[in-house]
Amino acid sequence: MELLKIIFAILLPPLGVFLHVGITKHFWINILLTILGYIPGIVHAVWVIAKK
Repeated sequence: MELLKIIFAILLPPLGVFLHVGITKHFWINILLTILGYIPGIVHAVWVIAKK
């Protein structure tokens, strides 16, 4: 399941974060970062999923 979350984090960062933590502050931060730039959204999503 973790691998699937990482794949979603690369393709659609907010979806990967949502699947891992739900609608929390990390989800909203990730949406903002993805809007500001796709790469920061990916980095944040992978970080959130990896820190567990």
